[in-house]
Formats: sequence, C-alpha cells, structure tokens
Amino acid sequence: MRPDGIATRIVLAALAVVAVALAILGIGVMRVGAETFMRLMAAAGESAEAAGAMFQSSVTGIVLVAAIVAVVVALVLGSFLARRIARPIERLAEAAQRTAEGDLRATTPVEGPAEIRALANAFNVMVDRLAEQDAVRREFVVNASHELRTPLTNLQGYLEALRDGVLPPDPSTFDSLREEVDRLTRLAASLDLLAGAGDERPMPEDLDLGALVRSAVELTGPSFARRSIAVDTSIAPAIVVHARGDELAQVVSNLLQNAIRYTPASGKVRVTVERGVGDAVVRVANSGSEIPAEDLPRVWERFFRVERSRDRASGGAGIGLAIVKRLVEEAGGRVGATSEAGVTTFWFSLPS
Repeated sequence: MRPDGIATRIVLAALAVVAVALAILGIGVMRVGAETFMRLMAAAGESAEAAGAMFQSSVTGIVLVAAIVAVVVALVLGSFLARRIARPIERLAEAAQRTAEGDLRATTPVEGPAEIRALANAFNVMVDRLAEQDAVRREFVVNASHELRTPLTNLQGYLEALRDGVLPPDPSTFDSLREEVDRLTRLAASLDLLAGAGDERPMPEDLDLGALVRSAVELTGPSFARRSIAVDTSIAPAIVVHARGDELAQVVSNLLQNAIRYTPASGKVRVTVERGVGDAVVRVANSGSEIPAEDLPRVWERFFRVERSRDRASGGAGIGLAIVKRLVEEAGGRVGATSEAGVTTFWFSLPS
C-alpha cells in the first residue's frame, strides 16, 4: 500500500476508530467499573487493597488482551476492505491514463462495491463510445478525402491536357471544368451544413407542407421524365408544420434526387404526404434494388453507400441522407427507411 494511497487511509481510519472505542471502553471500565467493583468487594468484606489487586489482575488484563485483539482485527479487516476498494480504483485510474494516451481499448474490470462497479461500467461505456466515434471520424476522413480527390484528379487531368495541347480550349472543355468545380462547391456546402457552419439561419415559420412537397415534385419533374420514371403523388391538404422553409425544401429535394438516382429507367416513384397522430409524414418510395436489412440503419451516415447498386458511379456524394436526418431532427422530427418487395421508402415526420 502506498503511504498516501486510499488503502493506507482506510486502514488508518479503522485504527483511529478502534483507538477511540478502546479509549471510551477503557475509561468506562477502569474508572466506573473499578469503583463499582471496589464497592461490591467492600460490601463482601474484602479490604480495599485486596479488591484493588484482584481488579488489576483480572479486569485490567482482560481489557489489555481485548485491546490487542481489537487492533489486530481492525488491521486485518481494514487491510481487506482497503484492498477491495483501492484495487478497482487503481485499475480504473490506470485505464483512464491509457485512454488519455490514446488507447481506446483500455477498459477496466467491473469489480468492488456497487458504487465502484457503477463507475467502472460508466467508464467502459464511455471508452466504447469514444472508440466508435474515433472509427466514424477515421471513416469520415477517408471518405471525404476520396470525394475531394476525384474531382481534383479530373481537374488536374483537364488542366494538364490543356497545357500540353492535348485538349482544345473550347467551350465544352471549360464546361467540363466548371462541372468539376461545381461538384467541389456542392460538396463543401454540404460539409458546412453538416458541421453547422454557414450564415445565420432564418427563424422557423408555419408552412404548408403539401404545397412545398408538390412544388419540389414539379421542379424535379423533368429529371424523372428524362429517365421515363412514373411519379405518383398523394398529398393530403391543409397540413401545416413549423419549420425553416429553405431547409425543408432541401430535405424534400434530397429525397427526390435520391429516388431519381436509384430508380431504374421506366421505374416508379410514389410521393405521399399524410397526417399522423400529432405529426405529418412525408414518404418517398421508389422501385428498384432493395437495401439489405443490415444496411438500412446506416444509410443516414455520412458517405455511407450500399455496395453494388448504390455506389459512387451513381453520382452522389453520399451525404444527402445525412443532411436530411440532421435538418429533420433539428426541426423536431424523425426519419426512417424501409426496403422490401422491390420498393425502398424513405420517410420523415414533423410535428403538426
């Protein structure tokens, strides 16, 4: 045990308690008990000297033996309890030190009294969350790097070709360069939105949800038509929500663009707005390849894509649904997704 450790302090505290108890007991026995003993022995005809000698030889010896036994027991029990309490605290401190040094696998055993077990459980949960966040951060950095590298590589190729005279400096070449710049600009704006950066946001207001969704569908109508995608709408009237208009329009636009991107040519998309219990629900369902059940909870993560049918070749940056989730939840709503029987549905709800 360390001289300044909690175990030493517990043992010293136990000894202090025993010392106080023995002092009280000693005073009681040696003073009050002695007087009572002497009085009783005098009443029995014994002299004061004989009674005093008898008391000293019997009671005093017993008190001394009891004191020694009490000190030994206090040391043993105090040491046991001190180790039981100090060991898990020391292990917890060691795990915390390793975590501070960057080891996110430094969990601690759950042992000791109930309070220390609760503390160890909380620490282990915290370490697990830190490890999860670190993994998400690493994945985000890798994916963001990839998304930035692709248009930058294209720009570099175009510029080198223009410099070497391989490509002529005609409008079509500059249009291609502008497309790559626009792609980088949209990606930067999306990342700013996910990070909460940007200009001051307007205050929420009462909005006609049906009219907003109908307008978004009309704006994306040409994109659906180019791929011969049939769009069916079912919009309940007079549904009012309290939200930021521009952000809600972006939510609906992102879901529609997602449907355009992943619905096969000549497929079907159905957009519905309906009143729920205390809320309004918007659903965008599209035909096409299903999303595996194990991937559904992750479609709202930044840069996550389902393999094969939903990949970078489809043209998205993989953060549209993450933006939808952020904006809807900030407005007090919820998001969800289902995918079965050849139909994938993304939905969100807002208080109404």
